[in-house]
Amino acid sequence: MTEVLFYTNADNKLQTACTLTAKALSRGMRVMLLTPDSAGTERLSRLIWSVPPIGFVPHCRSGDRLAPVTPVIVDHVADPLVHDQVLVNLCDETPAFFSRFQRLVEIVGTGDVDREAARARFRFYRDRGYEIRTHQLGVAAS
Repeated sequence: MTEVLFYTNADNKLQTACTLTAKALSRGMRVMLLTPDSAGTERLSRLIWSVPPIGFVPHCRSGDRLAPVTPVIVDHVADPLVHDQVLVNLCDETPAFFSRFQRLVEIVGTGDVDREAARARFRFYRDRGYEIRTHQLGVAAS
């Protein structure tokens, strides 16, 4: 069964995604970063070039010819699914294919709209019997 992890109170969701991706990569894991749209894919792809500041995170889009040998996929399109280790969901909706991955990472920002969407995803996973681990990244907003 897919391991579900929520990282809450992220000041910057994209920066957090880059940091968690670099950490997973250092542990030999392959990661798919699912963005909500083309603009999000481009923004995250540019950002990942600078995080970590003294490292390199090789990445491409899922349809790229190098995708099968690239450890990090950044895309808003999930087809084809190139690997099944870690899925980082940066969308408001629950990805229909999340259960094909060994691990699902949900990053929750500090805004009310983002937290409400995350609560809905949390209930979705919980109601289907997924064990959920939560990691608080920052101080909760008042």
